[in-house]
Amino acid sequence: MSEPSPFKQALYYIEQDQQQMIHDLQQMLELDTCFPPGDGYPAFADLIEPQLHTLGFHTQRIHVPDQLWQTSDTPLAGARVNVIADGMASNLPPCHLYFHVDTVPPGDGWSVPPLTLTEQDGRLYGRGSADMKGTIVAALAALRAIQTFNLPLQFSPSLLLCTDEEGGLYPGIRYLAEQGYLKGHILNFNGGALPRIWGGCFGSIDLIIRIFGHSTHSGEPLGAVNAIEQALPVMNALYSLKHEVEQRISAMPAPPHFKGEPLRSRLTIAAAHGGSKGSTIPAKYELLINRRYAPEESFTAVMAELKQCIDDAMRHSQACRYETEIIGHLAPVNDPTGPNQPRWQAAQSLGFGYAPEQFTCWGSSTSSDMGWVQQAGISEMMLGGLARPDNHIHAADEYTTIADLAALAKSILAYLCADFAPEKGPQ
Repeated sequence: MSEPSPFKQALYYIEQDQQQMIHDLQQMLELDTCFPPGDGYPAFADLIEPQLHTLGFHTQRIHVPDQLWQTSDTPLAGARVNVIADGMASNLPPCHLYFHVDTVPPGDGWSVPPLTLTEQDGRLYGRGSADMKGTIVAALAALRAIQTFNLPLQFSPSLLLCTDEEGGLYPGIRYLAEQGYLKGHILNFNGGALPRIWGGCFGSIDLIIRIFGHSTHSGEPLGAVNAIEQALPVMNALYSLKHEVEQRISAMPAPPHFKGEPLRSRLTIAAAHGGSKGSTIPAKYELLINRRYAPEESFTAVMAELKQCIDDAMRHSQACRYETEIIGHLAPVNDPTGPNQPRWQAAQSLGFGYAPEQFTCWGSSTSSDMGWVQQAGISEMMLGGLARPDNHIHAADEYTTIADLAALAKSILAYLCADFAPEKGPQ
């Protein structure tokens, strides 16, 4: 019987590399990169760079300037260190592998320690296991197999390990794109372990409205201006605008689980803060609103509409003053498909076992920092990852599985390797 090809041996090698993948995931989960505050990025760079050097990559650290990402009221701290790794087969067309290294904070309700790895009933628990440190682990496994068997490549892989995806004003990938560091198409691993063709996504704006009054003792409110009461017309106006906004339907195909319901624009009053005690008239009230806008809408028009709504509501207010501040903004993504999409579908079919007919195209009213990449001129962006509907991303007891880590690693290996030659067919 003939010896298996190096490509098939590499796929088998990934199956036998489970302990290294688990070790890598454990190290990453124990390193706190929660956003906010986002002060763990330099330590993550210290962790990942030696591994990338061993694999033959050159790395560079790109810092997002402080003035671009800092806001007045959010508890952010630490250097915004983004790592670019390249140099493997640099004579080939480039392919960027994108990851964000930050996670949301653990939150409440965990049954296991959130910032460590817990193996239980076939699951690998920890904050970031699926979103998205586990995807970095899968990519490292694929690259180890490529190096071990000296496989020829179809593309020159460049890893982008980026900051502030989880809600930042100026995500790292935006800065890299706008500064000209990106040259090829992108595999974006902020997606799911699903047979999906990415149809794009909505933009997202986080806007704070601050209303200022005048504080006195509540028992003697002479000259007082209650900031909370003065905010009521704004809240009512935003609630009315919400119903108008949500009549706007995008042409982007909706996910299968929407069961025929279209993708709609959204306006959410997401947070409200004000006051301290019953004996004091509150002098400041703060609202946070989130506006999800479709690719068919423009940022300028959306902001003008919000400003008009707020200005009209406050025109007759007794408030001393009010102000607004954008503390987060992600641009929409519109039709990111391109000529390499069929190859990525075939690679996912090899890794995860999807049948070609299972792939469908849909978009999302959630958001991605890839919108800034598209605005900077990189049009082709494909989606993959570890997210599944039941693995608790952004919630307590987030998990992935070793089977999904191996499947994603095989998909990445197949996509990058020249020996993978799928039959060409319709997208």
